[in-house]
Amino acid sequence: MSGRLKNKVGLITGAAQGLGKEMARSMISQGANIIITDINEESLVKTAEELSCEYMTLDVTKEDQWKETILNIEKNTGSLNILVNNAGIGGGGDVEETYLESWHLVHSVNLDSVFLGCKFSLPLMRKSGNGSIINISSMSGIVASHNMSAYNSSKAAVRHLSKSVALHCAKSTNLVRCNSIHPVFTRTAMVQSMIDSAPERNIEEKLVKQIPLRKLAEPIDIANAAVFLASDESSFITGTELVVDGGLSAT
Repeated sequence: MSGRLKNKVGLITGAAQGLGKEMARSMISQGANIIITDINEESLVKTAEELSCEYMTLDVTKEDQWKETILNIEKNTGSLNILVNNAGIGGGGDVEETYLESWHLVHSVNLDSVFLGCKFSLPLMRKSGNGSIINISSMSGIVASHNMSAYNSSKAAVRHLSKSVALHCAKSTNLVRCNSIHPVFTRTAMVQSMIDSAPERNIEEKLVKQIPLRKLAEPIDIANAAVFLASDESSFITGTELVVDGGLSAT
């Protein structure tokens, strides 16, 4: 099918590369007018040129920049139908070895940004007549690991925040929905770099062993899930999580 997102305007954070870039590509191919944002302006410009879409630099942890971004979108397009809160960072370390500074940074980028995105986008999305908020969490927000305390915590919080936002939207308007996506290990440039950095450790093999489908997810797998949640096909789905994990959570 094509044109599943025709006439919809979308904003994707952290879209200069990786999952954000692939989601932007897929949504544009389905007819959406996508604005991509990122803090890395150099990569952002290159991606915008490649995808032939609009872009805005955005530090997702800054309240004033969120306000400015939404005002610019309203001024330039008059509407906003899709918000993908995708920007995020990793953060290793168990609870004893994690410094408070690192804890705060991971939560600021992974969680506070989602709060800010939802808060400042909602009025325009409501005004636009319909909307879908898609928050990118992680399987780490459902299944914890011993050495990712800050990351686990931030992604689990995104899952629950998404439910709270969904209930708020349902109560204040039935025009905007909110869901979270929970990817398993995905072959992004960042993950591939980690695999390639230490071939002697057989990192990919160890990751794949945890997944019943016996392979890593590809960015398009997560992008397909995002397109579905952004489309009217999911118009009765809100307050839930779409798990894209190759069966990991079923074990």
